[in-house]
Amino acid sequence: MNKIIKTGILAVVIGTGLISCSDDFVEREFFQEVEQAPLKTTQEMQSFIRGAYVSMRNTQYYGADFLAYAEIRSDEMYSTLQGGYYTNVYNYTQVSNDPYARDTYNRIYEVVGKANTVINSDLNTLEGTAADKATATFAQGQAYGLRAIAFFDAFRIYGQKYIPNGTLGIVLPLKFDPKALMPRATIAETEAQIDADFTKALQLMSSGTVYSNTKSDLSVNALKGMMSRFYLYKGDYAKVRSLTNDLVGKYSVIAAGLHQTSFQFLMNGAAPNSIFELAVGVNSSLSTGSYRQRLNSLGYGNIVVSAAAYNSYATTDIRRSLITVSGTGASAIRYLSNNNGTGKYTNTVGADNIKILRYEEILLNGIEAELNGGDAAKALNYYNQILTNRGLSAATTVDMPLLKAERMKELLGEGLRQWDLRRWGDAVPRPSVASADQNLNAFPIPRTETDIAGTPVLPNPGYDNSN
Repeated sequence: MNKIIKTGILAVVIGTGLISCSDDFVEREFFQEVEQAPLKTTQEMQSFIRGAYVSMRNTQYYGADFLAYAEIRSDEMYSTLQGGYYTNVYNYTQVSNDPYARDTYNRIYEVVGKANTVINSDLNTLEGTAADKATATFAQGQAYGLRAIAFFDAFRIYGQKYIPNGTLGIVLPLKFDPKALMPRATIAETEAQIDADFTKALQLMSSGTVYSNTKSDLSVNALKGMMSRFYLYKGDYAKVRSLTNDLVGKYSVIAAGLHQTSFQFLMNGAAPNSIFELAVGVNSSLSTGSYRQRLNSLGYGNIVVSAAAYNSYATTDIRRSLITVSGTGASAIRYLSNNNGTGKYTNTVGADNIKILRYEEILLNGIEAELNGGDAAKALNYYNQILTNRGLSAATTVDMPLLKAERMKELLGEGLRQWDLRRWGDAVPRPSVASADQNLNAFPIPRTETDIAGTPVLPNPGYDNSN
């Protein structure tokens, strides 16, 4: 594991402000070949947290690629291969030195490395007042939460849960040690560590002092929402029900009249349904590397909506209007972003905040959990909160097929669909040129990791470094 954490230079934020607007992000060199000195102040801990957000919003992670992987390998979107993006991912032809596998791996473990620096700081030795230490406690809780998110993301991409006879999860470094050589944990050990990190995060953040109330900082509510996502994938419906109950009523489903506006730049951080988003902004816009460029008809137009997904919307469903159709018949292309402000991720310079978690997902999680051992009436109530704000009539019943269809329609393009299909055991479409080898469901462990002298890290089967 040491190679990935010490590769390159990591961006760490230092600034005097405690807000997460992008123009407050300042990079300094954080050399990974040496042990990081113990953090001495609350401000230093907050700086590392903001540095983790910088790594998360990178185009190789939530800024574009991580979201793309879940969409092009799904039934709701596909890749046109325009601009050469995602060819090997879409066609299942990756090899061990594939840049997507390598670069996303690096970014995820950058987040882990920065989180670990905060996690392993001794709160008792920090400079400052008791109030400062209470704030530092909250920051340390955020670090546990961000590490849990990063581990969960890595697990879905590189872990073996969705391949035949898979047993391995991911490498789980729990402290920053650039010289460590660690094996991959098992699937069960990986899920247990993510669970433990989320639990510790909630404990610390609930007892600490909130230092920011922006939606671009991981809040207690955002943490609970991300926990809900993880436990849904784990199949722990009781926990999902409990977490949903905690969040119901604290946000609102976006009203029909604000639906399109909620996805526009002017609503960065302000939408009443937004729970957690990564700050970008004009000064740190992602430009041609942004997710917008992958979706937009005047960008690369690489990731487009499938005909089946588009046709699943009723003509009165306002979500259908987010999609711009170019051409007719079999040659029609359906874009989820357009320069006239229609769709999702429409800002021309890629300055849209990155939507990580919306209230609608919480309700959808709650529906699924209630349908699996809970209260059917409560599931229907959640379902109708979404339908009636999308130009549709209230339903009299909801079941799993309807829930699956609704998740597609509501969360289209938001980086979740492949993982939904895999956790349900549903078919994941592949292009006709793709190999049928199910081992390729998991990305290859990068050769930069498996080729380190003495490494105990095992590759994933089906790739050129697995021999």
